[in-house]
Amino acid sequence: MKDNVQQYPKSGFTRLLLKWNRNQNTRQMPWKGEKDPYKIWLSEIILQQTRVEQGLNYYNRFIRVFPDIQALAEATDEKIYKLWEGLGYYTRCRNLITTARYIVNEHKAIFPRDYETIRALKGIGPYTAAAISSFAFNLPYAVVDGNVFRVLSRFFGIAMPIDSPEGKKIFTHLAGELLDKEQPGVYNQAIMDFGAVICKPVPLCNNCVFNKTCYAFLHGKTGSLPVKEKQTRIRKRGFYYFILEHKGKIAIRQRLEKDIWQQLFEFPLIELVKAPGSKQILLEAQKRNWLQKMDKPVAISPLFKQQLSHQLITGKFILVRLRREPRLKNDWTWVARNKLGRYAFPQFIRQYLQSIATNPGPAIAK
Repeated sequence: MKDNVQQYPKSGFTRLLLKWNRNQNTRQMPWKGEKDPYKIWLSEIILQQTRVEQGLNYYNRFIRVFPDIQALAEATDEKIYKLWEGLGYYTRCRNLITTARYIVNEHKAIFPRDYETIRALKGIGPYTAAAISSFAFNLPYAVVDGNVFRVLSRFFGIAMPIDSPEGKKIFTHLAGELLDKEQPGVYNQAIMDFGAVICKPVPLCNNCVFNKTCYAFLHGKTGSLPVKEKQTRIRKRGFYYFILEHKGKIAIRQRLEKDIWQQLFEFPLIELVKAPGSKQILLEAQKRNWLQKMDKPVAISPLFKQQLSHQLITGKFILVRLRREPRLKNDWTWVARNKLGRYAFPQFIRQYLQSIATNPGPAIAK
């Protein structure tokens, strides 16, 4: 393998890709061919770190509830977060809100039409700016995402790590050279679709229009390209939530710290590195004045897990019906049990809430 691009005519690659797109590309998505920059932007933000199958329903719901950027900008944070609930990576949602209100206030609800202004918007990187620019306004900017990295590294035999600064420069430059400047939106969609349906992590090489010229296929390197140099380190965290119930109401608070799940709601939390025994976790809750000695758990859930990109969250939920209302900090709110559905919770907590909705009387786990 080589770090330099193999000497294959770039015009030939582009021509064959566009031919495949015209004759064989059957991939359907509701935003394909869309020219409204608001809808393109929304779809791209939703699809960051999200599978198309999952993001599709969220996209449709957002368009139904917020048909234009004005409607999104005027909605409350709570309503938007509730609609986003379950998608994860909530920084995307915060940036979505910020950018929508900025465009409404600073651009009179008209989405910017030039790449540099779009690129400067909160939460929009080079890829998303190129997608919006090319799809909505036919501007000549090439998208470079995971699909594009994979296609180009395999076809041209590029062993430079895609997550290195030099690698990103090489791929960005090559993508720009290959771009059809007259129909950049069509080309960008074609190469992303090709990476999604043909040049997948496990590619369909026998059905590939490039299998006579693809470096990786001809040299048996499809399994080793593209190359990444960084290994993701997973941080393990133990979350133990107390469902404190008093007179039919349950204590919740909004996570405002710079951490995962910012702006979402949660129950009183004790985070411990090592899994505690029942006595240890109850003593810790008593130290925080959440419980009195006479307060005993009604139920302790089984272990729940959620895998995030860089973190593994495990933990349990301890339901306690209190005899007296504890002295919690001012940022806590007591909410009726049947009103919890109005609040946006992280997926980890939603798993628990869904489990007790189907089985309202779980046994105490040992």
